[in-house]
Amino acid sequence: MSGSSIWKGATAEVVVDSLYKSYGDEFNSKLVIENCSLTAQKGRFTVLIGPSGCGKTTLVNLIAGYERPTRGRISVDGVEVRAPSSDRLAVFQESALFPWMSVFDNVMYGPSVQRKLSAVQAKEESTALLARVGLLEFRDKYPNQLSGGMQRRAELARALINKPDVLLMDEPFRGLDAMTRQLMQEYLTHLFETSAQTILFVTSEIDEAILLADTLIVLSRAPASTKAVFAVDFSRPRGIEIFKSARYSDLKAEILDTLFEEAAGAFSSASRAYAETVEGYALQRSRTSS
Repeated sequence: MSGSSIWKGATAEVVVDSLYKSYGDEFNSKLVIENCSLTAQKGRFTVLIGPSGCGKTTLVNLIAGYERPTRGRISVDGVEVRAPSSDRLAVFQESALFPWMSVFDNVMYGPSVQRKLSAVQAKEESTALLARVGLLEFRDKYPNQLSGGMQRRAELARALINKPDVLLMDEPFRGLDAMTRQLMQEYLTHLFETSAQTILFVTSEIDEAILLADTLIVLSRAPASTKAVFAVDFSRPRGIEIFKSARYSDLKAEILDTLFEEAAGAFSSASRAYAETVEGYALQRSRTSS
């Protein structure tokens, strides 16, 4: 079985339309998302970026169907999202691997529960995917025996064997060291370019966002709404060589200006997280302009 065949499946378009989300009751409510509209196009890599605490994870949870919006609509290929589904799978920063299962059994878990594949097919596809992400020789290891990067790759394999129409990724590489994070970005870029999977990816790192995205959506400070949309028009396949281009410098400067405006706007009422965001964006702006 070829590596591409286990990847290529259905893809879908995600549309978020006039979305609102608040918590609490009518007397004490907190608005987290306000009139947010965006589209993750079919077969494209869409990245969401915004100030810390702006509501990015809440938005992912709503698209995944783990939570329901207060107002507005989320649809996948025209069908409203009302509950979780195997057509929309999420990979989060925190590992969801079962610690009592081997890597191979973790990847096999989805097919064994859903029973969409025969036992033979599930084993073949699990083996092929683990080979694809460089973990075949670690198939009998347990999660606590793997490095952080290996765990991330195992998470990808476990999600992708289910052939989701949409893959949601909420800062999945956060907390990894710089070298491992770069390797994971390269893995994901290559896997996407050989699959045309619909991916919606959340990050706080601008370089990561530009490297991965076809479309980059900047969210406003809380309550989150769509602040700006950037087309990232570097050709594929692509790699870190784009960081040396004038186009990259111009695009990064423009995105940084938008992000800094949002982070700074929230600073007066902000937590330490916002303060750190402002300081980080300010430092990157100075380096980009110098």
